[in-house]
Amino acid sequence: MTYITDIFLIAISAALINNFVLYYFVGICPFIGVSRNVDIAFGMGFAVTFVMTIAGSISWAITTLVLVPGAPFTRFIAGFFLDPGQAVQIDLTTLSYIVYIFAIASSVQFVEMYIRKFFPSLYKSFGVFLPLITTNCAILFACLTIMSHVAGVENPADVWGLSKALALSFFGGVGFTIAIVIMAGIREELDFCDVPECLQGAAITLIVAGILAMAFMGFTGVDSGLRVALTGG
Repeated sequence: MTYITDIFLIAISAALINNFVLYYFVGICPFIGVSRNVDIAFGMGFAVTFVMTIAGSISWAITTLVLVPGAPFTRFIAGFFLDPGQAVQIDLTTLSYIVYIFAIASSVQFVEMYIRKFFPSLYKSFGVFLPLITTNCAILFACLTIMSHVAGVENPADVWGLSKALALSFFGGVGFTIAIVIMAGIREELDFCDVPECLQGAAITLIVAGILAMAFMGFTGVDSGLRVALTGG
């Protein structure tokens, strides 16, 4: 029950309480650039969710099997050249940024080919922002968050498994989708408003984003309350 509760709280936190865009302010580039139309924003949110889920699972696997000290694959390869005591101490986490970017880029390439083949109109609407998902810091942020719960954790019982990594990745993407669709809906209505010239464009968009961020602050503390309600303490 506790494990299921942890996964549920990770999901709620990533989607609403600690929304990647509105709490950590990562992924702002596509959030601002592709939030002019609800349909396009939903498509971008779906693409980011898919890429984030795939990249998060790949990152967890590589971190667990290769990067962390004592990782089985690294220990096996190093065993041919070093004694077991030295092999178990090899730490490759310094390569995490490079490895995660490659994982994200591969996932984006797959999504780009799929959308270009089956949804050409959506592909044209995304423009340059679809390949720019590769440099979407929200996805890299999810991968690094997963790494922080795998590498350097003092208590082995607190190390995240694949299910928790998938929960953070998928619902982090869901939170991104929620944020960008809400923003797109507001920006569609702003087209009918008399916005002062000095605030038109990115200025009013950033103001609305700030108001949304303050609104999402209302979810603060919900996770701790849910934990008490679900676990009884």
